[in-house]
Amino acid sequence: MYEEYWGLKEKPFQNTPDPRFFYKSLEHEEALMKMLYTVEEGLGAGILTGVFGCGKTVIGQSLLEKLPSDKYKVAFITNPQLEYVELLRAIVRNLKSIELPTKKTELSADSLLEILGDILQNNNRDGRETIVIIDEAHIIKDERIFEELRLLLNFQTRDKFLLTLLLFGQPELKQRIEDNKQLEQRIAMKSHLEAFRQEDTFNYIAHRVHIAGGADLVFNESAFKIIHNRSGGIPRRINRICDVSLLVGMYKNIKSINEEIVEEGLQSLGG
Repeated sequence: MYEEYWGLKEKPFQNTPDPRFFYKSLEHEEALMKMLYTVEEGLGAGILTGVFGCGKTVIGQSLLEKLPSDKYKVAFITNPQLEYVELLRAIVRNLKSIELPTKKTELSADSLLEILGDILQNNNRDGRETIVIIDEAHIIKDERIFEELRLLLNFQTRDKFLLTLLLFGQPELKQRIEDNKQLEQRIAMKSHLEAFRQEDTFNYIAHRVHIAGGADLVFNESAFKIIHNRSGGIPRRINRICDVSLLVGMYKNIKSINEEIVEEGLQSLGG
């Protein structure tokens, strides 16, 4: 709606995990490197935690971009609030298009594990690595599921894991993993994301505007500061504030976003 007014090719602040807009702060780049290292070295399991909206999912999508599809088969589970057999079914369906029962009463953990084992063995014979990424893992209610996930790492040969498990979630996931000592001992790599520092907020906004085809002067310095303060440096909040600010700025027919425009936009968001 406002793209033409601001000289943009597309909206720069959509809250979608598009890797093109991935801003590589030092923390985010380190987190991506650690998860990639876990996968490429076949370390078994890794965990990425961070506050709500800090960019965990976009790191997952950026990771997928770096994994060639001819070498890696990936199950990316975005809603793990399931019973164990349903979660197993989702993993199997993500890894291979296969007809499976839809009713819970017709699902069997043993049969799903058998199918999963065959998939892992076939992938290994074909020279492919298997990755299971569970996003929002902190919402898993049943503690027993974490134990069952640990057991997936028992799929291995003498010298390698047949599956790499990556768990993404909010900070409470870290404690839940630590409470399961056997699973915690299997986690080879851990990373945690904090909110952006002020400098990162500035660079993040400028980066997204640039990727969308805009000029660096869309937001002025006073706007940067209030956006950082009111968002707490959380990327998802930054996106909402910047998006509505661009809309308000267009209607006000101004040439760059200043503090007053941001404040007006915040009011429309209820903030």
